[in-house]
Amino acid sequence: MQNGTASPPARSGEIHRVTGETDVRVQLNLDGTGRCQASTGVPFLDHMLHQISSHGLIDLEIRATGDTHIDDHHTNEDVGIALGQALAQALADRRGIQRFGHFVAPLDEALVQVALDCSGRPHLSFDLAIPAQKIGSYDTELVKEFFVAVVNNSGLTLHIRQLAGANSHHIVEACFKAFARALRMATEIDPRRAGAVPSSKGVLERAGAA
Repeated sequence: MQNGTASPPARSGEIHRVTGETDVRVQLNLDGTGRCQASTGVPFLDHMLHQISSHGLIDLEIRATGDTHIDDHHTNEDVGIALGQALAQALADRRGIQRFGHFVAPLDEALVQVALDCSGRPHLSFDLAIPAQKIGSYDTELVKEFFVAVVNNSGLTLHIRQLAGANSHHIVEACFKAFARALRMATEIDPRRAGAVPSSKGVLERAGAA
């Protein structure tokens, strides 16, 4: 404490999730600088997690081991679950945040729009037409499964729409970059809110609450 002013509490989350298929640990700081350490055993997923961290200015540390000798599905999904839970933990009652975020990200010929609401009510509208079945060894149908897991465990309303694009890598990466920037906008503190819950009802649903 300096000059009688305390630092605001860190908006962070930490989840350790263990199943018979995966062991996932996620540490997240919403008020970070974009530092990322990601090691999931799924290289393309690691690359996309770095996009979330770098463009969302979220510090992420993600470690996962799983049954990738079968395929990447369980690890991809469980990383999404743990990331969503850590995000919900960091947002807590969502007091003082902007709540809404949107961004349109270009990547060469690809253009992807993301709009989201930290509403506490999970919903995903997903409209990407990804031409290739694989990007490297990564099955592109897992992109949707990742966002389903994040949304259901964080309480986000998330709309993803592809406006243009032909290259699968560009489309997916533009999606993750747009998501990161929209999430950054939505979770930033609104100085005019004075710490109030950003809802006319005075309360937002909390993901995972009974």
